[in-house]
Amino acid sequence: MRPQSFIVTFLSLILVSPAIPQETTIHTQSNVVLVPVLVKDGRGHAIYGLQAQDFLIEDNGVVQGVHLDEAAEAEPVSLVIAIQNGGSAVREFPRIRGLSAMVQPILDQEGTLTAVVEFDSGIELSQEFTGDQRLVDNTLKNLQAGDGGAAILDAVKYSINLLDKQPVGRQRVLLLVSETRDHGSRSAKIHDVVTAIGETNTTVYALTFSPAMSNVLDTGRGANKDDMKAAPDLLAPLELAFQAMRKNTPKAISSMTGGEYAMFESQNGFETRMVEFTNHLHSRYLLSFQPRDPRPGLHELRVSLREPVKGEILARGSYWANGPAQ
Repeated sequence: MRPQSFIVTFLSLILVSPAIPQETTIHTQSNVVLVPVLVKDGRGHAIYGLQAQDFLIEDNGVVQGVHLDEAAEAEPVSLVIAIQNGGSAVREFPRIRGLSAMVQPILDQEGTLTAVVEFDSGIELSQEFTGDQRLVDNTLKNLQAGDGGAAILDAVKYSINLLDKQPVGRQRVLLLVSETRDHGSRSAKIHDVVTAIGETNTTVYALTFSPAMSNVLDTGRGANKDDMKAAPDLLAPLELAFQAMRKNTPKAISSMTGGEYAMFESQNGFETRMVEFTNHLHSRYLLSFQPRDPRPGLHELRVSLREPVKGEILARGSYWANGPAQ
């Protein structure tokens, strides 16, 4: 892997999982699990030149055989920019007004397709996938204030569904700009989002702000008891995922996908995080493995280096297995 010449990173957040040719959605029917990984040194810079044998992947505690896709970084990007325009988000508009310019290096890349989603208590596809930078720029420069909601779970599920319909061989990336807690989601419950994240090859980068007043989603208060109905062997990992989402929805989502998460309090802080996002977008290794035990349900993943380095490894923390084909 080589450093990119354009300003880089945020949405790696996260984790923009490149796809391997034979499958873009993670199902046990294909018997292949994709694991995009970003390795950073102590100064936060991406580390290049690692090989498959340098990585260790554990699936539910069991060590797996690792494959490295050398061609993944050249894949074109499908990017959804999901921006909260409800609640107190309108006060953040001046701080994020440089968003259009910040994502320009990504839009300039050949083959990039971008869609824009705005959300309050409802979801609006403001711009369908397009390669026309002018359309994206115009949409981002004309954000409109919404109602008092912040339906983060609904927006993430909607965005992941959009990305899941993109063709094979494209990196799927979601850039989420929102407050930290869901307020107003109706169609998507935590269980739905956890499952969608685990089934799709999408990397989520999250940039959040902290409003003066933020209400917790009913699901976070335990009102949606049906979220907790799971098979006994899945209950523990699902409960951990639920608890994380209740505390900070964007952070938990980005962590699950191996993406990146950051809060911003100023325009300068926002722009700094966006530059990091673009820089890291093509700095990930695409690892894959065939599960030794592809039992249905949520699997917990742990990625490490056989020779630890001082720094940080960002990789998806789970995937959802649907079971063998019938």
